[in-house]
Amino acid sequence: MSKLTIRKMMNIVRIPLIVTALAVGATAAYAQPAIPKLAPMPAELETRYALSALPPALRATASVYLLDTKTGYHLARKGTSGLNCLVQRTAWELNDFRDDIYYPLCFDPEGSKTYLKVIMDSAKLRIQGLGPPALTKLVKGRYAAKTYRGASKPGLSYMVGPVMRTIGPDKKVQTMAMPHLMFYASGITNEDIGAKPNPAVFSTLMNPFVDRQGNAEQSFLIQMIGDAEKAKIMAEEKRLVDDLCAYRDVLCLHKMTH
Repeated sequence: MSKLTIRKMMNIVRIPLIVTALAVGATAAYAQPAIPKLAPMPAELETRYALSALPPALRATASVYLLDTKTGYHLARKGTSGLNCLVQRTAWELNDFRDDIYYPLCFDPEGSKTYLKVIMDSAKLRIQGLGPPALTKLVKGRYAAKTYRGASKPGLSYMVGPVMRTIGPDKKVQTMAMPHLMFYASGITNEDIGAKPNPAVFSTLMNPFVDRQGNAEQSFLIQMIGDAEKAKIMAEEKRLVDDLCAYRDVLCLHKMTH
């Protein structure tokens, strides 16, 4: 067999190998990172955690939604007051999916028709495999198309629970004891109300300020709970705080993990 024939045969073998290598490289270049899976919480703990967002006197008549990590939120307890509570695990405006985000919140009827719907849709779309940038783009598009809208009248979301783990005032994910109330403020800015919040100086956040969470429609006027009332909340919810810490260490306040 001549050297020329041998070289031709080697080239015939080499070409499929090159094509395969290029295909593998192209697949790697366009491969999407895996979406972190959300671990379910025990139903009893998740229910208590969700309701902790409300003052105690309002809890008995509130509805509770629990997260099924395979299908999304489902109504676990039907209330009569129009208040709806859940533990949020995915926030579309973060443009990132994590498995360690936990914050309880409850909406009044107006917020339940608007902001709560976005939270539920976001969780379902994440579970179905939609990635963070795609979800952010989709939600913004739905707001622009008026499929989603901000609150059309005054109201508030309760967030007076003892523990939350999400983006803090310093824009870092952390575990916090920061009970507060969020009043609907679509399109309102800090300049409109003369507020000058400085995340580096926590005392400035004790005055009302506007937190724009993703877009103008999803803006809230934040009012922190005072020190005396916060201390009362922490004392009354000690068992829940301990149970959350035992369930997962990222929810331990004394660790303040990032």
